[in-house]
Amino acid sequence: MPKSASAQLIAARSEFQRALLAWYHVHARKLPWREHPSLYQTVVSEFMLQQTQVKTVLPYLARWLVELPDFAALAKAPEARVLKLWEGLGYYSRARNLHRLAQQVVTWPEMRRSAEAWRELPGVGPYTSAAITSISFGTPAACVDGNVVRILARLTADATEFRDSATASKVFTPLAEALLTRDEPGNHNQAMMELGATVCFRQKPLCLTCPVRAYCAAATQGEPESFPRLAPKQIEQRSVNRVWCIKDDRLLLHRSAAGARRLADIHELPTVEQAGLATDVANPGRLLAKKRRGITRFQITESIYATLAPRGKLPPELVWVPLNQLETITLSGPHRRWVAEILARDA
Repeated sequence: MPKSASAQLIAARSEFQRALLAWYHVHARKLPWREHPSLYQTVVSEFMLQQTQVKTVLPYLARWLVELPDFAALAKAPEARVLKLWEGLGYYSRARNLHRLAQQVVTWPEMRRSAEAWRELPGVGPYTSAAITSISFGTPAACVDGNVVRILARLTADATEFRDSATASKVFTPLAEALLTRDEPGNHNQAMMELGATVCFRQKPLCLTCPVRAYCAAATQGEPESFPRLAPKQIEQRSVNRVWCIKDDRLLLHRSAAGARRLADIHELPTVEQAGLATDVANPGRLLAKKRRGITRFQITESIYATLAPRGKLPPELVWVPLNQLETITLSGPHRRWVAEILARDA
């Protein structure tokens, strides 16, 4: 990054910190983990907020805290219950990691306060460990996520083209550490995240109301949207054909194996191949719906076809679920919506 810009910013860090925190204390959104802070709520919210927007997380967090109010309750809960509470948030490895984390934390004779100790736990990387320990214990560790990368890249007008956000995070971490308010690290980290979420948008940032505009090289240049510079993602197109099969008021679903890398023990509408209809891929049946969604670098088109029941004995991963029991199982979020939509339309 430009040494002069970063050096100037570090030289003015006291003023920068005061301006940032003064703004945060007035404008911070009222969020449950801020209104009623606790270590447990901070941990759960940080896991939920990975890859998920605040507005989506709020009802999930509220329900979670009623069902599983502390580490001990989470550690004792069956995995199936944990996954059911997580249903719809996606990226289910987060729920499993959070479950395993609780099972380890309850064995600690005393709570550990260092970011390094928390990074040893399942699903906890540099950002999450810094967030948890700075907010809960005042540990001086800087959080660097996509929002913070965007802010720091604009403050310094860094024109480097990074391969991805993770690479940029590593490069900007020393600057983030240098700017960290040591006596209020938790508030500083939350202020940076809040600034990125509510002011320093990717597009059309609200520069005129930004509390640290005076320290922003990109704003001075008049082109904040040019930063950060990330290499464009290579999007891969994929197509999936799925089957819709109802027999005796039961819906045919595919349940992933318990040891599956993704979606373990989660139900979805089966693909044509999973349903044993591979020979009919070209003409699987009547088209009921066509859905498009993005997952990481994939843009997926999923077509759902009405079909007859597969013949012969079904493999164990294919299960018939009574329609009146669909709420008792864990369906992946998109499939829950698709099933509800098709059932409502047919009704």
